[in-house]
Amino acid sequence: MQISDEPDGAAPAASVLGAVAIGRNEGARLLACLSSLRGRVDRLVYVDSGSSDGSVEAARALGAEVVQLDLARPFTAARARNAGFAALMETGARRPDLVQFVDGDCEVVEGWIEHAAARLDADPGLAAVAGRRRERYPDASRYNRLIDAEWATPVGPARAIGGDGMLRADALAAIGGYREDLIAGEEPEMCLRLIRKGWRIERLDAEMTRHDAALMRFGQWWTRARRAGHAFAEGAALHGRGPERHWVAETRRALLWGAALPAGAVAGAFLTPAAAALLLAYPLQIARLSRRMGVERAAFTTLGKLPEAMGAIEYHLRRTRLGRPRGLIEYK
Repeated sequence: MQISDEPDGAAPAASVLGAVAIGRNEGARLLACLSSLRGRVDRLVYVDSGSSDGSVEAARALGAEVVQLDLARPFTAARARNAGFAALMETGARRPDLVQFVDGDCEVVEGWIEHAAARLDADPGLAAVAGRRRERYPDASRYNRLIDAEWATPVGPARAIGGDGMLRADALAAIGGYREDLIAGEEPEMCLRLIRKGWRIERLDAEMTRHDAALMRFGQWWTRARRAGHAFAEGAALHGRGPERHWVAETRRALLWGAALPAGAVAGAFLTPAAAALLLAYPLQIARLSRRMGVERAAFTTLGKLPEAMGAIEYHLRRTRLGRPRGLIEYK
């Protein structure tokens, strides 16, 4: 936040606002994203990860500063966000105090930028704030509907904010930005490091962005869940031994319900047909969860443990046997 040069009793100077949008072949979604930020921030940077649909030219036409990532290095969302942030913080440029990060398939809701900036200006102990992300077309598919429900996280103190959110530039710079080698889960990992430095994070009771997941097929949903499992396992490997037990419980649930239980039922069936009764745990789990989230969401939450387990196992196999990170897991 800027330090005011005004005498005592005068209003402090307004924070300089920046925005970083990231994307790859987002088409019309990117145009809506950048248009929703024009005129509402002091500087707007778009980071492109190898688009072939004219995104770079379209972004420049809308007045955004454009950063094109080097194709020779693997793309990650974290790398793109860091590149955009670095462009905003370059020596000689007008550096922002607060930065809104947004994915290129999201449109920022009118009023959010002002609301988020006011909250950060009012509380110097806050490093980041986020509001409610909603799906633009929740009724287009059951998968969009499920994701829309997933975005409905509790208001108040938070441990993570998601891909969209406004951050205090000095706080992000002090921890070295996002961890670029993570193919997913980079934002919760970044928030964890902020919290360890004594910063606080908050989810505000306000509309923030409209997201277009565009998930129309079961295979897309499955791949997205596998990506989540990979992120859980990698996050737990990095920070699971700390007091926060970062994503340890999520990884264990994925491996229990998605790997150990079905493997035990199949292996046990060779000894006794009664072992197949282990599979009854799934409908019982769905019934238990449906009391608070409805049958559809409970069923997909339970089924999702299978691809999550695949992602977690894949992470550990690559780390222990191949010794190299996995490339992006893209679902659209």
